[in-house]
Amino acid sequence: MATSQSDNILLLWRGFLTALGTRMFVYHENRIPREDAVLLVSNHRSFMDPVVLNVAVDRPIRFACHHYMGQVPVLREAVRGLGCFPLEEPERRQQHFFRQATELLKAREMVGIFPEGARPMVEFTQPKTIGKFYKGFAHLALRCEVSELAILPVAIASNTEEQISSIIPLKLLSLFDPDEPLFDRPGWHPVTLYKQTNILIGRPYWIKPTHREQYQGRQAKKVVASITDYVTDEIGSLLEKGCF
Repeated sequence: MATSQSDNILLLWRGFLTALGTRMFVYHENRIPREDAVLLVSNHRSFMDPVVLNVAVDRPIRFACHHYMGQVPVLREAVRGLGCFPLEEPERRQQHFFRQATELLKAREMVGIFPEGARPMVEFTQPKTIGKFYKGFAHLALRCEVSELAILPVAIASNTEEQISSIIPLKLLSLFDPDEPLFDRPGWHPVTLYKQTNILIGRPYWIKPTHREQYQGRQAKKVVASITDYVTDEIGSLLEKGCF
């Protein structure tokens, strides 16, 4: 992404948070790799999460976003203009994600992943709660042949200063993505608005050649689980410290 475009996007995100009156505090900024390829992994509770993360790391993050966002006119152009890439249909989703994310990481960009999936966006969760992490990010890191690749765990730790409302029926979203089972239910899509949030940067997990050598045969499952557990524990520990 061109530098001027990146600067404009970050400026837009900062203005958005200012307009909402959101106060954000960032901790352990010195842990953020500045020049290397980074796979940022974070917990996920709000539509604001990509915004606060971009501003916190002061570096554009290329997020994969839900398939329906690439199907809705205007929204589709908006998310792509902001550097996000909508996922494909379920049968091509994983292959498309791996290909797109690998190209970005090879270009030394920062790719963002919410490994809890879409469930926290349609079911309200408490600030300290994180769901089960899907292991796709670990597979991506191990398959992506990029030297000096860091997995960066980040915790978005909100507190009682947030507003929760509902804006759209879930059934309506199923019109744009009928294959998503989370939309095939009654109720409304919750929206969590942070008034104050703490962003805590975790200790990077650097992918080394030895990790990729272990990513084969019976060892593959073990190394994937080890990386997933590390990131889950790191984010969980940071949430305990940051939520008050």
